[in-house]
Order: sequence, then C-alpha cells, then structure tokens
Amino acid sequence: MCKVLVINPILYTAETNRIPRVDSIKDTMIYTMCLGFLRAGHEVTLIAAEDYRPVHEERYDFPVLWFHTVCRRLFMPRCFPYMPGIRRYLKEHKEYDMIVTSEAFASWSYTAARVAPGKTVIWHELAAYNNMLHKIPAKLWYRLVARFLMRRARVVPRSEQAGAFIGQFMPRVETEPIDHGVDLEKFPLSGENVREDRFVVVSQLIPRKRISHTIEAYDRFVKAGHEAYSLDIIGAGEEEDSLRQLVKKLGLEEKVTFHGKLSHEKLLPVVAASKALLVSTEKDNNMVSIVESIALGTPVVTTSVPYNAAYIRREELGIVEDDWSADALARITAENDRYVANCLAYREKLSNAACAKRFLAFVK
Repeated sequence: MCKVLVINPILYTAETNRIPRVDSIKDTMIYTMCLGFLRAGHEVTLIAAEDYRPVHEERYDFPVLWFHTVCRRLFMPRCFPYMPGIRRYLKEHKEYDMIVTSEAFASWSYTAARVAPGKTVIWHELAAYNNMLHKIPAKLWYRLVARFLMRRARVVPRSEQAGAFIGQFMPRVETEPIDHGVDLEKFPLSGENVREDRFVVVSQLIPRKRISHTIEAYDRFVKAGHEAYSLDIIGAGEEEDSLRQLVKKLGLEEKVTFHGKLSHEKLLPVVAASKALLVSTEKDNNMVSIVESIALGTPVVTTSVPYNAAYIRREELGIVEDDWSADALARITAENDRYVANCLAYREKLSNAACAKRFLAFVK
C-alpha cells in the first residue's frame, strides 16, 4: 500500500476573481481522482486552497487539508494561488510515496519539485501559455523556472497536446497521457441501454461555450424532418436569458428544456438516455462532461477544441468537427448503435481506479 499526496488547490473553474462557493466538492474531478487511489487500495490525502472550501462542512472519504492563500491580488486564487504553508508541510511530512501536483505552471508544483523531486509527478493539462498578463509570466516560467529548476520532476500530460507542449521545456515527460478518470460506481449502466430521441448539453451558459451555435444546429436538424428530437440544456450562467430568447425566436419552446444546474444524481440519467452530448466550445482543456458522457455510453459531437477530441476521433466515440452542423447530428443518430458500442468498450479505460494505477506505476 502506498501513501499518495495530491496537491490541487483549484477545485473548480471560476470565470472571475469572485470564486463562487459550492455546497460540495464531491463532484469535482480531483475528488474523483483521489477516490481512484482509494479504489486501488492506497491511502490518499488532498491539499486544496481554502478559497474553494464548500459552504457547509462535509465528511470526506480521505483527508482534505485546506491551505490559506496569500498575496491574493498578485497571486489570484482562481488561477495562480500561492500557499506558503505547503513548503513547511512537505518538509515535515516525508511519509508520502508519491506527490501528484496539478500543472507545471504552478507555485505548488515548483515547491514539490524542489522539496521532493524524486517523488513528484506533475499532472499537466495546459497545451498553451496561460493568458495572464499577456502570457509574459507563463513564458518566463516555462522557459526558465520549469526548464532549469523543476527538471527533475516527472511530468504526466493529460492529453497528447499537453504532452507536446510541456515536452518543449521539461525532460521527463511521459508519452502516454492520463485523462481525468470517473468513478464508474457512480455511473451504472442500464441493462437495456435505451436511447431516447434527445440530445443533451452539460455546460456553463457562458459565451465561450457557444450554446447558441448548438441550439441553431439543433434547430436546422429538427426542421430537416426530425421533429421528434428534443434538447436538454443542463447548466447555468450569464447567457441563460439570451439563450431562452433564442429558443423562443426559433419556435423551439416545446422541444428545448433548460434544467439549470443539476446534481450528478439527477444529471446522469438524462445524459445516459440521450443519443449524444453536444459540445460547441471555442476554448477548453480536457472536459470532465465529455469523460462522464463516454462512461455512460453516450457519444459526443464536439469541436476539435477540447483535448479529449483526439481520442474521440481515434476511437470513434462520436464526431469531431469544428462548426459542426445539423448534418453531424443526422450522422450521430443514424449510426448511434455503433458509436454507443465504442463508448461502452472504451469505458473501463476512463475508470478513476485505472488512472490511479497508472500513476502508481511511477512509485519507486
């Protein structure tokens, strides 16, 4: 049995410096990944930023340590939090066999790489320079800090794109990516696996997600003779009112349902019953909603932007096309059984326990 420390201060995405408070962190990607280490029979501890502590106290399956952030105007907690307490913690707690940190462009990864380079595995997602301050800090970090001061740490990319990017700066980059895992115990499959005539969107309702493009493509699909199909939109955000107005303008009020933000318990049955998850994003990294959809056997229609697109295209888990249209929806429905079968065959590779075991192979 190994003891694993996971350092992932940013638990969920905040679009502004005002980080929204949530009721629970148990649906976050990193909590699921930590559960994977437990499922694999090991001990795990998670370090997160105090700014992301939920509104109400929770009981967790493993220790979660909340560290305070400092110099918040310079080191903004939503994108680059600084927690000086991590250095002292690592020096005082040498019992961990492996330290998994998120991102190479991160103060906590730098600390772990300096204090315990032989134990540190950086799980890296970004495939481009961070846009903060015109990319200047990121360029300096990767070219100087990462290249010369973090080079002894092992790096595991979360996608092929991330691997190609970080490989320019750090020497110990693994060639095989490890994506976000899912807890398959929370994603049970129905024996009948019945798909209804419906599509689903699981997303923040914000401009970069391009939900309006999805609605317009769906509208053309319906008007091409597929009146039986409905569209479920799960999520909340600043564009909800304008999207509702678009639906009304197109005369789709009886076919499009806005559910707001749903818990996983309520969300999963909707995704599992759909013919496809629809993604029109113009800016994203790895999308957890895509991983969860595939785990439920639901194919994905997406742009090439999400890093998940590489294996969706390779394994034929859906359709990858920039500015996809009604034609893509017609194809995903016509060959839905084949795409669903491919997703179900790929499902086990996305298990959080399987992902954790791949990390544990790096323990010396």
